[in-house]
Amino acid sequence: MTQNNTDSIKNQAADDVSETQVAAYLRQHNDFFARHPELLQHQHIPHQSGTAISLVERQTALLRQKNTDIREQMSDLLDAARHNDLQFEKTKRLILSLVEAHSLDEVLVAIDEGLCQDFNGDITQLILFDAPKDGSYGSARVLPLASAEEQVTELIESDWAICGSLTSEQRRFLFGEQSEKILSAAVVPLIKGRTLGLLAIGSYEANYFHSSMGTLFLSYVGEVLSRILYRLVFNDKRR
Repeated sequence: MTQNNTDSIKNQAADDVSETQVAAYLRQHNDFFARHPELLQHQHIPHQSGTAISLVERQTALLRQKNTDIREQMSDLLDAARHNDLQFEKTKRLILSLVEAHSLDEVLVAIDEGLCQDFNGDITQLILFDAPKDGSYGSARVLPLASAEEQVTELIESDWAICGSLTSEQRRFLFGEQSEKILSAAVVPLIKGRTLGLLAIGSYEANYFHSSMGTLFLSYVGEVLSRILYRLVFNDKRR
């Protein structure tokens, strides 16, 4: 007898012994499945109904599939909840940093740290429309709203954040010399009574920002930032 045949016989014997042991255990513990009903959904027990499928077997199969679907839905819901919890914590940190800012420079630092470190953006750009000419704006860009409307009307007129790939003209307007590196972006309109500006976050990854992603947290950041900018930049009582 060859070694392969010997191994095959040993493996078969082991399987037989294992099945015998399982059968003996179930005979001695006939309430096993009553104590572990969740195992029944994984068992296949055909009914003696010829080529036809019995009603009981069909109902069992449907219930088993429904159970599987529910488990998958619950898993998806839990994943979404964990993702939203993480997004909420990141957003809260950014909001608190913005609220504590006492100058535009501090706002810019909070934006860069929050959106690039926590939200993994690669470039941020704050653009202000018709800001006072005697102000100091650091890395923020200042230009007339009328000029911007001629170039990026769609971005300015949006009431919500826009995510996804942008046109080459939109990328150049938002990111200037860095535009060729930007493969996806999020653009948040800043509105308080009127359009104050745009907040742009760019990514070197093509699918990092996409049109189907949720924008609730970004839009909320935009609402808070709009009020802070109105107070620090546009609501100058000296004018």
